[in-house]
Amino acid sequence: MRRSPEASTRSVSSAATAQTQKKRVAVLGSTGSIGKQTLEVLRMHSERFEVAALTANSNVELLGAQVEEFRPSRVAMFEEDAARSLASKLGIRVDSGIDAATEVAASDDIDIVVVCVNGVVGLLPTLAALDAGKHIALASKEVLVSGGAIVMPRVRSGRGTLLPIDSEHSAILQCLLGSPSLTSSVPRGGNLAEGVERIYITSSGGPFRNWTLAELETVSVDQALNHPTWRMGGKITIDSATLMNKGLELIEACWLYDVSPDVVQIAVHPQSVIHSMIKFRDGSILAQMGHPDMKLPIQFALTAPARMPSPAKPWEPNHTPSLTFEPYDESVFICPSLARAAFIQGGTSPAFLNAVNEEAVHAFLRGRIRFLDIQRACERSLAKHPVGEATLDSVLAADREARLWFASEYV
Repeated sequence: MRRSPEASTRSVSSAATAQTQKKRVAVLGSTGSIGKQTLEVLRMHSERFEVAALTANSNVELLGAQVEEFRPSRVAMFEEDAARSLASKLGIRVDSGIDAATEVAASDDIDIVVVCVNGVVGLLPTLAALDAGKHIALASKEVLVSGGAIVMPRVRSGRGTLLPIDSEHSAILQCLLGSPSLTSSVPRGGNLAEGVERIYITSSGGPFRNWTLAELETVSVDQALNHPTWRMGGKITIDSATLMNKGLELIEACWLYDVSPDVVQIAVHPQSVIHSMIKFRDGSILAQMGHPDMKLPIQFALTAPARMPSPAKPWEPNHTPSLTFEPYDESVFICPSLARAAFIQGGTSPAFLNAVNEEAVHAFLRGRIRFLDIQRACERSLAKHPVGEATLDSVLAADREARLWFASEYV
């Protein structure tokens, strides 16, 4: 059947309109675990999203392959030598350093910024993106743990929007969508949701659930990296083994949902099917459930409140017929309590604790300290750091001081 010129024109016009309506996405940290899964989601929904920028730390080979597939208009690497190598390999411009990532985040040709870099390095691009009015899908815990006092006032002032990728906080938000005070983004005011009494963050318990302190003294790196349900990067896997990840998530929840630490509780749930729950004053509890697969919270952070097919494996009740819960031994796993104490101290305390934990985890992975030395160093750090007001300069200074302190004491 022949089409009229007018029909052809309308078809081309419609295609052009659809193309311009695509959301342009920058993925900061595209070669990491979350970054790779983000690209899997974006690949599945290429009719809705355009990969406009990719940044990475130093993985030239993988970033090169991603650039060749997605053809982003902007590419950057944190390490200058890696950037030069990639530029030479592909014959393209590759910027370098934290300034390059920050410029990408604030660029006029970016709509959504996925922040999934390791460490507090994600703070500056996040602030730049918010100031430029972008939508942020945030995976980097350290941004809110260290800089929540700086980030969340910007979010609540309406400068930009922010949704968490972290599976637990995505679950909380999805549960809140079922509450009387509907919201499609992080609450901007002090009201979490009408009638919410408790937030339960679930934990698999890690590879050492129910272990004693004596047993933990001899933990090897391989044992600590053998997580029972999730497959993640090395740093977060060790955080899961010490339960520091739950402490960091507690701090995140306090900032994201403007609640006090006593509202947030941690429940060990070995099956990792229920990712978080909220309890209302009338006793009702809402839970978000699914297989332990980060692609679902990644997609929700990109598309909320819309629902569409996901590359994540769908869960059915008969997949996990037995769902159990138990407390963790707070005298053995002290990191959640340390994080709670740091948040209560306020100011730069969470930033200092976070940096010490990062350095301790890396030292353990390199075989320089023992497993329990991670939480011992974190415990000591709370008494060592003088609390100061949380500003951008003071947070970054606390981060530097914490790393120097750890190096002087343990390495």
